[in-house]
Amino acid sequence: MKTNTQKSKSGLESRSAQLSSNNTSTAAAEAPKESAFPITPALKTDTRLPIDSEARKKNRTLPTPKVLHLLLTSLPDVYRAAEVVGKWVWVTFKEQPAAEIRQQLAQLGFHWNRERLAWQHPCGEYRLSSAQDPHEKYASYHPADHKTA
Repeated sequence: MKTNTQKSKSGLESRSAQLSSNNTSTAAAEAPKESAFPITPALKTDTRLPIDSEARKKNRTLPTPKVLHLLLTSLPDVYRAAEVVGKWVWVTFKEQPAAEIRQQLAQLGFHWNRERLAWQHPCGEYRLSSAQDPHEKYASYHPADHKTA
């Protein structure tokens, strides 16, 4: 005996059939709704701590010894992690430092280098970037390992 009942759709349709059925069902849902308040996108708030940009610009031109002295006096724990590569000062952390430390580093003239995963200070020398690792070209040392005079 043959029945005339319609088979239920399994959801496996051709791409064009899916698109045509989706367009008709979503057209009503996408119809513009009138509201009393205009819809504006949510603005992302800036949670960074304030930085004096003029002082930062001046700090970026300081020579290496002065940058190291600033690090030693203002962030002694960070000074212990500092490395001098050529004339630049690099600071690497095992984990992301606190927002206050990042703010102080930025204020001192450091910037984050995502390729090298280090905070870097150019010490007035802005032409260090290259494809090779600067350790291969420049001498490097950790100033905290050396005794100060």
